[in-house]
Amino acid sequence: MNPSWLLVLDLVGIAAFASTGALVAVRQQLDIFGALVLGMVTGLGGGVLRDLLIGDVPPAALVDWRYLAVPAAMAVLAFWFHPTMGRLERQVLRLDAVGLGVFCVAGAVKAHEAGLAVLPAALLGLVTAVGGGIMRDVLADRVPAIFGGELYATPAFAGALLAAVGHHVGWDPAWYVVPAAVAIGWRLLALRLGWSAPLPPDPRS
Repeated sequence: MNPSWLLVLDLVGIAAFASTGALVAVRQQLDIFGALVLGMVTGLGGGVLRDLLIGDVPPAALVDWRYLAVPAAMAVLAFWFHPTMGRLERQVLRLDAVGLGVFCVAGAVKAHEAGLAVLPAALLGLVTAVGGGIMRDVLADRVPAIFGGELYATPAFAGALLAAVGHHVGWDPAWYVVPAAVAIGWRLLALRLGWSAPLPPDPRS
């Protein structure tokens, strides 16, 4: 995939995730520094981890100023305008779903371009999509959302696997909208219809 496409995908995903990270900070009653930290960790954490694992060092987030400016700006906006964004809960969840779809595709493609086979590339696409959210929740002293039964990681892995396969067979970049749409659509359907991953039986029963 053309590097400019990867940059656009990365920045869109970073913006979406950074806003959700900052909103978590606001709901945890953290100050603006806390909002910046959670916003940037959510937006950049998965991508930095991916880059470290594939040996792309220093990570893109520490080389290109746009990778730092975008999540910082989104975190500040979310912090100052959180009453409005808080009322737009559904829209925020949709934005998060968009970030999930974009990141799983961008992560899988970059990992495959680094020389990984399809399955490992898909796994790194998953890491890219959920890594920042896990870091955010740990820092906010919450059980990571992906471990609480939400259908989050599964749609991300499906999109990442499809993107890795597509890159392996030489898809035109325009076709990457398909795996992104699979991940986004699956996540949005899960939210709308209340789908969830199986949980263990209640030990009290």
